[in-house]
Amino acid sequence: MDGQLPDADVDALAFDVFTRRCPSRPTLEHVTGRWGSLTLGALAEGRLRFNELRRRVDGVSEKMLSQTLQALERDGLVHREAQPVNPPRVDYELTPLGQEVAARLIALIELVEGRMPEVLTARERYDAVRGAR
Repeated sequence: MDGQLPDADVDALAFDVFTRRCPSRPTLEHVTGRWGSLTLGALAEGRLRFNELRRRVDGVSEKMLSQTLQALERDGLVHREAQPVNPPRVDYELTPLGQEVAARLIALIELVEGRMPEVLTARERYDAVRGAR
């Protein structure tokens, strides 16, 4: 079996991410992993081609971005559209579900960015007590 549940079982299932076999766990990993969250955040700004997205998500390899996009597309968060032109052109954009998830991620990103002075101070205190890592 490919890890999917029959439709009848999915309809009856109460999803609980804290349960080992809950099918929401892989999606949560895709959304909250470093590359997934950055990719969704970048696509929240609008439709992007692969190389535009790769430049926007600084540090991601071509292979990792490709894998991330495939996982997010499979989860229904990203739509991939191949344009019938030469050279080939592929655009990526968020689905309505992806837009909803990205909006919540953007709120978290803004919270973290806005509180970084406190985080940096906490790191300094921690390192002073326990030694720098």
